Amino acid sequence: MPNRRDFVRTVAGATAGALVGSAGLAVAQGRQGGRGGRGGAAAPTGPVVRRQVSINGKRIKVIDIHAHATVPEVDPVLKGTPYERQGGGRALDQERIDAIDRQGIDLQVLSINGFWWYEVMDRDLAARIVKAQNEGLAKFVATHPDRFAAMASTSLQFPDLAAQQLEDGVKRLGLRAAAIGGHVNGEDLSNPKYDPFWAKAAELGVMVFMHPGGADNIIKEGALRGRGDLGNIIGNPLETTYLLERMIYDGTFDKFPGLKIGAAHAGGYLPSYLGRSEVACVVRANAMCANKKKPSEYLKSQIFADTMILSDEGLRHLVAEMGPGQIVYGTDNPLNWPVTIDLVLNAKFLSDAEKEAILGGNLLRLLKIGS
Repeated sequence: MPNRRDFVRTVAGATAGALVGSAGLAVAQGRQGGRGGRGGAAAPTGPVVRRQVSINGKRIKVIDIHAHATVPEVDPVLKGTPYERQGGGRALDQERIDAIDRQGIDLQVLSINGFWWYEVMDRDLAARIVKAQNEGLAKFVATHPDRFAAMASTSLQFPDLAAQQLEDGVKRLGLRAAAIGGHVNGEDLSNPKYDPFWAKAAELGVMVFMHPGGADNIIKEGALRGRGDLGNIIGNPLETTYLLERMIYDGTFDKFPGLKIGAAHAGGYLPSYLGRSEVACVVRANAMCANKKKPSEYLKSQIFADTMILSDEGLRHLVAEMGPGQIVYGTDNPLNWPVTIDLVLNAKFLSDAEKEAILGGNLLRLLKIGS
C-alpha cells in the first residue's frame, strides 16, 4: 500500500476543467495523472462563460468544500530535504478559475491534502512547511477573495504545535477551517494526545475537514492492489468511516461538544450502514463504548458530509440519515470526478430551501462567510 508521500506523487499534476453535458451533469475533465484517473476530452477553448446557478429564478451561491491545491511557497522550504518532491502538482492559476466558472462554483474552499508532512519529525521543519502552505494559500485567496477561501494545514504529529498553527491560520491569515488526514502515522486521532488540537478547533468554532489517504492505517500492504484503484475507491471511504467511528466510540465528540468535523466522500460508509453502528454498544458486550449518545445523534449534529456520493439514491439516503443541514457541496477538484450541482438541483426529494442549503447555505454558516 502506498504511503502518504506515494499517494501525493500519484495524483500530482492533475488539473481540471468542466463540461456541462446535455443531461445537465457537469463532469470535470482532468489531464491524466496516475491515480488521478483518466483525463476526459480537452477543456473547451475560447472565452469561459461563467455558469450562474439559480433555483426557481433565485440566484444562489454554490460553495465547494472539497478542493485540493498546492502552493509554490513551500518549495524553497523542502529543497534539500527528503520531501523535496512533495510540493507541487495542483496549481492555482487561471485554469482553476476557468474550471469553477464552467462548473458553476461561486466560492471554492482550498485545502492541501496527502498529509505527507505528518511524517516530518523535525519540529522546526514541520513548522516551516505548514507556515509556507498556510501563507501560500492565504496569499492566493487574497488575490481572489470573492472566489476562493482556504483551510489551514497543521503539524498534527505535534498536537500542541498544531493548535498554535490553527489559531494563527484563523486569526492572522483568515483561513476558514482546518484540513486533516484520518490518522497520524497510523495513530488514531481520538487518542487523548490530540486533545489540544480538538480543543482549539472547538474554541475557535472552525470546522475540521477530514480527507483520507487510502486507509494505509487499517489495511495490510497490498490488500487493495490490482484493477479498480481500490485504494481510492474502497480505502478512502473506509479511512473516513474508521476516523468517525473512533471519534464517536472513544468519546471525543462528547469531550468537545462544539467540535464539527466535515467528512469527505459523503462521510464514508457510516451513513450507509448506520444501523449496525447504532446498535453496537447495546448488543456487543465487548464494545466498551465511551460515547454518551447514539452514533446517529452525532451524524445529525457534529458530523457533516460532502455530496461526493455521486448518485440520486445515494444522496437521498445520505439526507435521510443525516438531515439536509449536515450535507455540504464538494467536488474533489481538480481530480476528474463527476461535478454534481445538477444532482442536487434535480433531486425530487429536496425542497428548494434544502437544495440551496446543501449547495452553499450550510457552508456560509459553518465557515462564517457573508452571503
